[in-house]
Amino acid sequence: MTTKELSRYLRLHEITISKYAAERQIPAMRVGRVWRFDKDVIDE
Repeated sequence: MTTKELSRYLRLHEITISKYAAERQIPAMRVGRVWRFDKDVIDE
């Protein structure tokens, strides 16, 4: 999932999602300059 997709899914702002990912509060993987998220891991 992209940051935009996850923000819609969790109903949070994209900046908030990016901040949480950078602070490792949610599991994410950095691909270049963008964050990627695994929906199955987020659902846990």
